[in-house]
Amino acid sequence: MHDSLHRLYRAKLTILALVLLFVGLGLLIFGHWILSQADWQWLRNWPIVDIGSGMFTTGLLGVGLQYLDSADSEIRDTERLKRVLTDTTPAMRDAVIDGFAFEPEDLARVATPEVLDRITTNALGIRLKDASFAREIVEDLQAQAINMPERLHNARISIRLSMDRGTAKGRAMYVAVIHWEFELNPIYPTRRFVCLSDPEEFHELDHDTTATSAWYIGKRSGLDAAAKSAFELVAFAVNGEPRPIRRTAKQGSQTYSVSLGEEAIRSAEPVEVAYTYKTLLATDGHLLQLRVDQPTNRLSVDLDYGDTEIELVNVLDFITSGDRARISRSAPSVPERTIEVDFDGWIFPRSGLAFVWR
Repeated sequence: MHDSLHRLYRAKLTILALVLLFVGLGLLIFGHWILSQADWQWLRNWPIVDIGSGMFTTGLLGVGLQYLDSADSEIRDTERLKRVLTDTTPAMRDAVIDGFAFEPEDLARVATPEVLDRITTNALGIRLKDASFAREIVEDLQAQAINMPERLHNARISIRLSMDRGTAKGRAMYVAVIHWEFELNPIYPTRRFVCLSDPEEFHELDHDTTATSAWYIGKRSGLDAAAKSAFELVAFAVNGEPRPIRRTAKQGSQTYSVSLGEEAIRSAEPVEVAYTYKTLLATDGHLLQLRVDQPTNRLSVDLDYGDTEIELVNVLDFITSGDRARISRSAPSVPERTIEVDFDGWIFPRSGLAFVWR
């Protein structure tokens, strides 16, 4: 079964051959006829018969070859194309693979995100020799990196622990003042900080890591999650300019909202964000956990616990990476008691650190 283009080509070739055949036949008859006509003697020197013979022969051969050789000609063309493809396919394949491997822009121009995901899954499956393992890794990568449009750079966290002097009643507490600084290209215009005591609501917010930070205060702590004494966003600045903080509260929770400003959203350059909040920690809880909610490149954490009765602080590293965080402590011979944690690579969301003391 031939396609329409092939049938059109055969029809045009047949029409041309028939035209040449009949025109050539007409010229042959006309050339022999003028030989017997006295009035047409001036045309005897014209090569009418020769032209007619050539056209007739060409048309006759064209029609004959079209029907006698069409099948064989198609087979020859197909075999020739197969040989060309067989000889050039390895080189073409290697050129395409090398182009995609070393020129990501070329791959981005011709591949959709779905195709890129399949390529990544297949390539990783080959390297791991386990397709299901590779598929789960790519799915986790999509959730923790690809679907997280905002990424933090050069994050610096400073924490100061001190004894609570009268804020909480009936239970010994530490006041934790936590200061964040980082750079990012903002996508979301508003940042929210939520402090709450409802475990189910906290679980829902815990999965909203785009522009919301959730802080959980259990009811057993004796603290009111809706009170400023339990949690307070003290300051928020973008590129060194303070931003207004809006606070709302309801029973069992409070929310702080900050707009980054239109200039920060429109800026093509990364902006510097800095904010400070304070909260209360039970001294007998022996734990301060910090979590990174967005992909973060380079993290530095500095904990100062000199104004407490803590004797020793250990660091639990929940960063999933082949590299380990660097931990350094202040010397016993100095009055300051500090601990620093530095990590130079990328940190995925829901990773972080925990400080455990005694």
